[in-house]
Amino acid sequence: MSTPVISGDGIFSHIFIGAADLQKSVAFYEAALGALGIKNLGPFNNGWVLFGREKPAFIIARPGNGEAPSSNGVTIGFAAATPAEVDAFHAAGLAAGGIDEGQPGARGHLPGAYAAYLRDPAGNKVCSYTFV
Repeated sequence: MSTPVISGDGIFSHIFIGAADLQKSVAFYEAALGALGIKNLGPFNNGWVLFGREKPAFIIARPGNGEAPSSNGVTIGFAAATPAEVDAFHAAGLAAGGIDEGQPGARGHLPGAYAAYLRDPAGNKVCSYTFV
């Protein structure tokens, strides 16, 4: 039996986002998600790049229709184990070309929440959360 291309987590089978410049987006996600223990699992298909801890669940690629990626109003949240991981996610993402959308810190709208927000090189909004 072969390993599935996408693994899911019981809610999502996968998340797929568009990249305007695939190399810049791959470098961004290798840095930011690497801080959370999420790895680049390699290429698949026609220019897809798969990320996950053990199995792929997050995919980046140029949009299939050839148009520019657009995700205004969408935020993808990645789980962190500790506030230090959230801090590392934010710092690594900034160093890899991301744009700050919210410094690491407590979030008053959710009890115990500690989070940070970034925009990736294609303008997608991503964040990392932990609860303390």
